[in-house]
Amino acid sequence: MEAKRLTGEKATEYIKSDMIIGLGTGSTAYYAIKKVGELVKTGLKIKAVPTSKETAQLAAEAGIELVELAEVDKLDLTIDGADEVDQNFNLIKGGGGALLREKIVASATEKLIIVVDESKLVDYLGDFDLPVEVTKFSWQYTKRMIEKLGCTAKLRQANQNKYITDNDNYILDCDFGKIKDPAGLALKLNQLPGVVENGIFAGMTDLVIVGYKNGQVKVLKAQS
Repeated sequence: MEAKRLTGEKATEYIKSDMIIGLGTGSTAYYAIKKVGELVKTGLKIKAVPTSKETAQLAAEAGIELVELAEVDKLDLTIDGADEVDQNFNLIKGGGGALLREKIVASATEKLIIVVDESKLVDYLGDFDLPVEVTKFSWQYTKRMIEKLGCTAKLRQANQNKYITDNDNYILDCDFGKIKDPAGLALKLNQLPGVVENGIFAGMTDLVIVGYKNGQVKVLKAQS
C-alpha cells in the first residue's frame, strides 16, 4: 500500500492551477485523489472529470470541483491506474469495472499518467484477464463471438449476482494468454456487435509512474 500511496502522490506533482483533469478509478488512483483534495484545500484551483461513480463520490468528499466531460473541449491530464502495463506502455484496465468511462476520459486528455506498483509491469499483457464490456442483450452470443478470437470468457459476478457497470452493461473477463498484438486485438473486439468497449489501452499512455517495495518511485516516459 505504501508503494501505491507514494506513486499516486507523485503523479499530482504534474497538476497546475486552472487545469481540468481526469481522475481515474482504483486503489492507486485513490491516493492521487486524496492528495489532490489536500492540494485544493491549500489553494490549488482545478476542475476534474471522474471516471466512475465511486471516484465522483471520493472526489466530492475531498472537496474537488467536478465537471462533466461534455462541458469541456479537452483535459490537460488524467491520472489513472492499470491492471497491467507492458514494455510498450500498452495497458489492461477494467479490473475495477470502469473501463468504458476510463477510455473515454483517456481519449480526451492531453497527457495520460498511469500510476502502478511494480507488480503491474509485464513483458506482455495477458496474465490479467482482459475485461470486455458487453450489452446485456444476448450477451451469451457476444461471449461466443469473443471466444472465437481465441480466449475463454467468463461473466463477471459480484456478490453472487451479475456485475453491472456504471453504464448498465455486463463485463466478460477473457483469458487470451499472452497478448502479442494489443492494438490488433482491441480492434477485432470492438468490431463485434454487442461489445461496448474493451480494456486494452494501446498507444494512449504518456507517463508511467511506478512504485517499488523499497520505497523508490520511478517515472517512465513513453518512447516517441
